[in-house]
Amino acid sequence: MSTETRQAPARLTRKGEATRARIVAAAAQLMYERGVTEATLEDVRAAAGVSGSQIYHYFADKQALLLAVIEHQTQAVLGLQAPLFDRLDSIDGLRAWRDALVEYQRLMQCKGGCPIGSIGSEVAESNPEARMAVAAGFLRWEGAIREGLTAMHARGELDGDPEDLALAVLASLQGGLILTQIQRSVRPLEVALDAALDHVESLNLSRR
Repeated sequence: MSTETRQAPARLTRKGEATRARIVAAAAQLMYERGVTEATLEDVRAAAGVSGSQIYHYFADKQALLLAVIEHQTQAVLGLQAPLFDRLDSIDGLRAWRDALVEYQRLMQCKGGCPIGSIGSEVAESNPEARMAVAAGFLRWEGAIREGLTAMHARGELDGDPEDLALAVLASLQGGLILTQIQRSVRPLEVALDAALDHVESLNLSRR
């Protein structure tokens, strides 16, 4: 059935919203554990405890569900860090954020990597729409980091371009997460983030 003939309802009841959220959460978990390709709609149906017709009631096809999963994972990742984002306008706040990220990987036993990045690596060369959705998620993450650095710069405490520094910090984070996942050790993440934040601190005028 084409996307033109299967459209999600414009407005959902509270029960409908809950069902849709359950489907997305189940799909997100399966795609995180097995990968986008291996997580079939039948797997999602079974994991969510819904019928096939219910899935197609909310999502035109797997692509539509994938885009919802990307948004779900972006919200989850950024939401988990939200309390720390407000403190990224200081070196101490940046270090606390770094410590929390490392501790989370330690608790996860360095498994799974980044939920957003994992999907991105799968879809980057084959699914332009999903790639753009992942890119948008990373831009939101980068923006949260940049906001703190911009505040430091506005106070005259940072001698550097907040936009470039935010991108460098996020790139260090993502690279560290990949190596941490592969090596099953938090050391790559610690080293990558420390190097990035040491550079930010070297540009911090208030600590000179």
